[in-house]
Formats: sequence, structure tokens, C-alpha cells
Amino acid sequence: MRINEIIRERRLAKSMTQEQVAEALGVTAPAVNKWEKGISCPDIALLAPLARLLGTDLNTLFSFREELSAQEIALFLNHLSEIKETEGWEKACETAREKLREYPSCDLLILNTALWLDGTSVLENRPEETEPLYRQIMDSSNEQVRSQARSMLISKYRQREEYEKAEELIQSLPDENCVDKKLLWINLCIDQGKMEEASRKAEEKLLLAAGQLQTILLTLMEIALKEGRPEDARHIADVSEGTARLLESWEFNFYTAHFQLYMALKDKANCLRVWELMMRALTQEWKPSESPLYRHIQQKEAKDWGLTMKRTLSRLMEEDEEAEFLREDERWKELDFS
Repeated sequence: MRINEIIRERRLAKSMTQEQVAEALGVTAPAVNKWEKGISCPDIALLAPLARLLGTDLNTLFSFREELSAQEIALFLNHLSEIKETEGWEKACETAREKLREYPSCDLLILNTALWLDGTSVLENRPEETEPLYRQIMDSSNEQVRSQARSMLISKYRQREEYEKAEELIQSLPDENCVDKKLLWINLCIDQGKMEEASRKAEEKLLLAAGQLQTILLTLMEIALKEGRPEDARHIADVSEGTARLLESWEFNFYTAHFQLYMALKDKANCLRVWELMMRALTQEWKPSESPLYRHIQQKEAKDWGLTMKRTLSRLMEEDEEAEFLREDERWKELDFS
């Protein structure tokens, strides 16, 4: 909240008119009106008397806080997404930069804004420099922020083949804790009879584990391909699909391992077949709460997310040099990417 909004809010809370504020401070009512509209600001000599008159302090008057809560950050990111949809990506980026200037010491805001910028820049095909933001918080006192910032920097170093820098940061990351904190919370909820909360936490943990398992299997498949073991890679792709089906994941995840496998093997026919399955899955709404495994998972509404993802993946395939063998095929040219 800006100073003009705070002046108006505090004035109304004190049941004072603009004229009364003006008289108390020895200024004109139009001057107070301009303060509240944000056209001008009070003279510096008036700030302390104004704060006392409104029953507040200078920090509150200036809305001075170093931190935002996790909930406030989540609401701000939703606001950024709304701005992107209504006013465009550049306006959203400008709004993000303004917020970072307003809270330059809020590490959690910096991290989440950088992640938002990274994600949307891919969808918009407009690169946004986020590495300085991650560097700013790589030594944060918040262990979670510090680890995630370093993880993102490692990813960027790997992309640029700066392997020594990546290895140095990996060495700095903490080893996994042998105590599963979330599982302890789940068991505590069960002990207290809080079954709904226990179910929700357990389902969230399962959903996260399902994603992590898929990532590990894709990594194993990549290693097998690089070592010249295509049959092992096929087996791992089958396991990946079977695992995704068994854990009732999003249908799109059923096909990702096989698509990567067929891309690596330059198998046109199977690439096209699986690609169509993937694109169809993007148009199907996934409702995890319909499964007994994820009954308490709250479904977030994501308007046109599947269509946006479909267009983004299609664009990436059109730009990917490794996919040139597909683009030369007449069947690829006939596919509908809209």
C-alpha cells in the first residue's frame, strides 16, 4: 500500500475530513486531496506531525517492511499472471521489477519472482535475465531459498557448459536430511485425529514423489542411451509409463519418456504417434481429486494452460535442431498445432 492510500485509509479510520487534516497541519484542503490522490507528497517537515495526527508511525506511513509473507507473495504472483494476460508480458515484468525495488531484502519474493520470470519467459519466448536475482540470494539465511537459488544457478551453468562452476555449487548444497519432516507431520496429524489434514499432506507428498520418480527414470534412460544401451533405455521408458499409470499421474506424463526415447533414436513413426498422444493429453483436464490417491488435492484453475503449453512445446519443436528429421516428414506438416 502506498503512502497516499495509507493517508486516506488512516484519515477515514479516524473519521476526519480532508479539511480537518489540513487545518491541523496548517495546509490547504486541496493539498491533502493531492496527497491522497498521489499527485504530490507531504513536505518532509510535515511527516512526523501527520503520522501523529493519523495515529500511526513513520514506518507504517511509508508502508516500510522488509519482508512479505508467503501468502502475500503467492497473491502477488497471481497478480502478475493476471497482468500478463490483460496488459501483456512486458507490463508484468515491469510490475515485478517495481516490487523487487520496493522489497530488495525479501529473499523469498526475489526467488519466487525469478522462478515466475523464468517460467513465463519460456512460454512467451522472450528471454529475461534472472541469474543476477539468483546470485543475490544464493547466500540467503533461509536454507530453502539458498538451496533453490543455487540449484537454479547450477542449471544455468550446465546449459552454458560451465561445469566447474556447477560442481562447486553442487558441493555447497546440504546433504538430504535423514529425518523426513513431512512424514513426521503426517503421523502427528494421524495421532491427533486430523485425518483430512493428514490425507492432504500425504497425497501432496505422493504427488511430489511421483514427479521425482519420473525425473530419475528419465535420467536413467538418458544415461542408457549415452552408453549405447538402447534396449535398456526402452525398458526404462516402459517402466516410466507404467509408473505414471500406476500412480495415476497426469496423462501427459505417460508418454514423455517414450517420446524422448524415439527422438534420440530418430524413430519418425513412433515419434509422430506419441507426439499426437501428448498433444491430445494437453487438451484433457486432469482432475487428481477424482482418484482415491489424491482425493484431498485442491485443483487449481488454470485457464487455457493446456493450450498455452501445447503451443509452447510445438514452437520449441519447430526451433529444435534435433527435431529436423521430423519437420522434414509430410505427416508432421499436416499436424494441427493450434
